[in-house]
Amino acid sequence: MSELFRYLLVLSRPRFWLYLAGPVAVGVTYGISDVSGLFTPMTVGLAGYFLVPANVFLYGVNDAFDADIDELNPKKEGREARWQGSRPVALAVAFAFALGLVAFAATPPVAWPYLAGFLLLGAAYSTPPVRFKTTPFLDSVSNGLYILPGAAAYAAVTGSHPPVAALAGAWLWAMGMHTFSAIPDIEPDRAAGIRTTATVLGEGRTFAYCIACWIAAAAAFAAVDVRLGALLSVYPIFAAWVARSSIAVDRAYWWFPALNTAVGTLLAMGGLWRVYPLSEALA
Repeated sequence: MSELFRYLLVLSRPRFWLYLAGPVAVGVTYGISDVSGLFTPMTVGLAGYFLVPANVFLYGVNDAFDADIDELNPKKEGREARWQGSRPVALAVAFAFALGLVAFAATPPVAWPYLAGFLLLGAAYSTPPVRFKTTPFLDSVSNGLYILPGAAAYAAVTGSHPPVAALAGAWLWAMGMHTFSAIPDIEPDRAAGIRTTATVLGEGRTFAYCIACWIAAAAAFAAVDVRLGALLSVYPIFAAWVARSSIAVDRAYWWFPALNTAVGTLLAMGGLWRVYPLSEALA
């Protein structure tokens, strides 16, 4: 049993846990009208699900249908795990999906489209016959699924949909993140015969694509608040720096959890300061 839990821990990509749970924190802090709404059974439940179980579901489905491809992928050495395919692991992934269905009972209907979108895209990204990850550009667009937990949390707290500009900006940010993460996989994917946005564009044009996505994301967030746009501008600057430097992209890829955590923390704190000003916190 301990061996199973260790494997599921690695499979769930702990470095990336906040990629799903972080948007929940941002959605909640921008949705609440008072700090009393910060920790409720619903918000804590959503954060708990998207912190670990949702990652087990998302990456478990991904690894199950990528087992053959991952034999050639050096990223699976050490930080990530190759699919073991045992019955207990498959049941754990199915249970993680089932927990996502429970979220529908715990949230108002306005949040359901975002929850459904996450579960459907999370499966369709890797699962035949759709398998978005093997269709150039759809692989990128479908990764907007990462921001849907935040949209669901905002909708659940406010009873209304998030601002369209914020949704667009967050979706474009996720597109850039996904495509940047695919750059280290270009050669393994080509060797396995997999077509992705990155394999079609090649490294140089993929950098340009990511930078364009992140510039557009910053512009969309600036339409909500110019300070949000300024914060998101760190991404195209970072990508341009990596592209022009001698830093290996597979090394830079592992810096994103720290960068995303820092940016996400500032976003969440900005939302919290709306209802609990910094001057009061320091008083």
